[in-house]
Amino acid sequence: QVLLVESGGGLVQTGGSLRLSCAASGRPLSRYGMGWFRQPPGKEREFVGGISWSGGRTNYGDSVKGRFTISRDNAKSTVYLQMNSLKPEDTAVYYCAADLYGSGTEGREYQYWGQGTQVTVSP
Repeated sequence: QVLLVESGGGLVQTGGSLRLSCAASGRPLSRYGMGWFRQPPGKEREFVGGISWSGGRTNYGDSVKGRFTISRDNAKSTVYLQMNSLKPEDTAVYYCAADLYGSGTEGREYQYWGQGTQVTVSP
C-alpha cells in the first residue's frame, strides 16, 4: 500500500508559478513510476505528466509542455510538479498517482492516488 499526499496548491495570478509536492509513504517510492493528473471543474481528468522510477525519463501532456516540469527525490519519497506561466485554464484539482509498472498517460494504469490539491489561476 502506498499513501500519497499532495500539497502546494492555492490561488495564483495568470503568469505566476506554483510547485506542487506529492509525499509518499508505505513503500519505497523508488519502485514506482509517478504521474500527475488534473481535473478541471466540470471536465474529465487529464494527464499532466509522468516520471519514471529513476527520474531519467519524463513525459508531458501537450497543454503543459514547456511550462511544467516534473522531478522526484526518492530519498525524500517526494515527487514535484513545478508549474510556470500558469493560465486560467490550468485551474483544476491536481492529483499524483503511482504505478508499479511505468509512468504512462492513462489514469487506469495507476494503482495509487492522492486526494488532490486545488490550483486556481485567476485572470
